[in-house]
Amino acid sequence: MLDLINAIPRSLILPPANLFLLILIGLALWRRWPRIGRSLAGTGLALLALLSMPKVAELFVTPLERMTAPLHAPERAGAQAIVVLGAGRLRNAPEYGGRDIPDVTALARLRYAAHLQRRTKLPILVSGGTVGKPPAGERAYSLADAMATALREDFGVPVQWVEARSRDTAENAAYSAALLRADEVRRVLLVTDAMHMARARAAFERAGLEVVDAPTMFFTGQARSIHAWVPSAEGLRRSWYAMYELIGMGWYRLRAGGAQVPER
Repeated sequence: MLDLINAIPRSLILPPANLFLLILIGLALWRRWPRIGRSLAGTGLALLALLSMPKVAELFVTPLERMTAPLHAPERAGAQAIVVLGAGRLRNAPEYGGRDIPDVTALARLRYAAHLQRRTKLPILVSGGTVGKPPAGERAYSLADAMATALREDFGVPVQWVEARSRDTAENAAYSAALLRADEVRRVLLVTDAMHMARARAAFERAGLEVVDAPTMFFTGQARSIHAWVPSAEGLRRSWYAMYELIGMGWYRLRAGGAQVPER
């Protein structure tokens, strides 16, 4: 049953796809059952507008970001390595000769990892696999490969480990922990987005590592002007991301048999 649920595309149960589906159902029912149709379509449209407002998105973002805190003294954290989690990538970037490159979310994580490495001189592990099969005759080029290339070539920072098999956060943790244990690394600075940190930390701790939070990309408190009440693509993206993480935390707890995600 859990595998069946996991097979449902996440895009279908998250905004805006689920809201567009609700609107379409309402429109389909409008002629035969006008009251029900109007209610469904109107509810979908209203929720779409609300979730697109950065100020409303902050209601979902803030509880996630309060589960972690900025790392102010990485040199005194007692860590042995820096682990950077992958996000997404841009395929066949023409300005890089058709090579895959990290997307803006992954790039923000890499920038912070480079900052931490210069302060601590700790070795870096990048983690992220390949989604889908590569074209026939081509070698798989993982997200971790793209991240390692960006750190070395664009930030001038060395990368010691490349974990290129993982497909999700749980596998990020399991495969990274295996690589690090082989070199007797037990305590790490974990770099990911603030919203993703609670779920990522729980996964890495379940894999047997000691984790020091090193979050980046905080959004709480940024929606201050009147424009924060105007629907925007960025507002909807933040709502989507927060809901994705909230659902992901619930899913990981279910898969782990009810284990709680610790708050910090």
